[in-house]
Amino acid sequence: MERRKSKKIKVGNKYIGGDSDILVQSMLNIPASNIEGSVAQAKELAAAGCQVIRFAIPNEDALNLIEPIKNAVDVPLVADIHFDYRLALGAVERGIDKIRINPGNIGDDSRVKAVADACKAKNIPIRIGVNSGSLEKEILAKHGSPTPQAMVESALYHAKLLEKFDFDDIVISIKSSNVETMINAYELAAGQCEYPLHLGVTEAGTERMGIIKSAVGIGSLLTRGIGDTIRVSLTDAPVKEVFAAFDILKAIGLKNDSPYLISCPTCGRTKIDLVSLAKQVEERLRDCKKPIKVAVMGCIVNGPGEAKEADIGIAGGDGNGLIFKKGEILRKVDEKDLLDELMKEIDKL
Repeated sequence: MERRKSKKIKVGNKYIGGDSDILVQSMLNIPASNIEGSVAQAKELAAAGCQVIRFAIPNEDALNLIEPIKNAVDVPLVADIHFDYRLALGAVERGIDKIRINPGNIGDDSRVKAVADACKAKNIPIRIGVNSGSLEKEILAKHGSPTPQAMVESALYHAKLLEKFDFDDIVISIKSSNVETMINAYELAAGQCEYPLHLGVTEAGTERMGIIKSAVGIGSLLTRGIGDTIRVSLTDAPVKEVFAAFDILKAIGLKNDSPYLISCPTCGRTKIDLVSLAKQVEERLRDCKKPIKVAVMGCIVNGPGEAKEADIGIAGGDGNGLIFKKGEILRKVDEKDLLDELMKEIDKL
C-alpha cells in the first residue's frame, strides 16, 4: 500500500512520519507520584516492544519521573501536559523527547512562544492532541457538535499557533470514541496538512471491545496509507495495548519481523483441544522474532491443504496429529507431543 507523504520528525532515537516505520505507543497508568512503579511499568512496556512511552505530568513534582525513566529504558519519552506551560518548559529542561500539549490552552502568545522556542532549541517535537471533548467553544458553536470537520479545524488552529513562531516539528492526533467520526477526521486531516498523524480511538473501552474498535478505526486508515504512529487505548494493562497494536500491524501486513499465526475455527471433525493448543502456540511464539507463518489446524483431512502456504504447521487428529511444512507432511506425532515438536521445527527455520 502507498503511504501518505508526511513530514519526517525525529523523536529521541526514532522517527515518526515520512518513510519511517509506524511506531507503536502506549501510556503509563501508574500514579505520577509513584516513581518506582512508573519505572517498572516503563520497563515492562519496553520489553514488550513499545516504541514510544507517554506519561502524565500533572504537576511540578511529576517532572521527577523523567530522569529515572530515561535511565531505565532506551525508548523515546513523551510528557503529557495540560494547560501549564511551565511544566512543558520543565520537561524540556529534564530531557524529555517529545511534548504533548495544545498551544491554545496554555495562555497568551508569550507562553506559546516560550514553549516553541524551548522545544526548537533542543529539537523536541510537539504533539497536538484533539478529541471530541476538547474543542474550543467557538469551533463547537460553529459546527454544532464535535464533527470531524470541527476537530480538524481545532487541530490546525493549534498548529498555526506554533507555526507563527516558526515551529513545525508537529505531530497531530484527532481522536474520538466514535469509530466513524475518528476515521473521517483523520481522512480530512490527511488531506489538509503534511504533519505526521498519531492514530487512535480514544476511550475505546475494555480489552475486548477496545481492541475491536481500535482494529476497525486504526486498521482501516492504515490500509489506506494514513497514519504514522498508533496507540490502542484500553481500560487495562498498558502492555496489552502494545500487543494489540502489533497484532493490528501484523494483520494488515505492516509488521513482518515476527510470527504470524493462523488457526482454524474448529468444526465437527475436530478431535483435539485445538482452542487450548492454539493459545499455547500463540504464547510460545510471543518472543519469537522469525518472520514466519505458523498454522494450527483442527483436522488432518483439510489442515495441511487449507494452510499449505504456512511455513510450518500442525493438524490435529484422534489422539495424534501431523507436523507439516508448506503443505507437505513431515511426520505423525502423539497428541501430547504436538506442541513441543512444532517448536522444534520452528527452531530449525
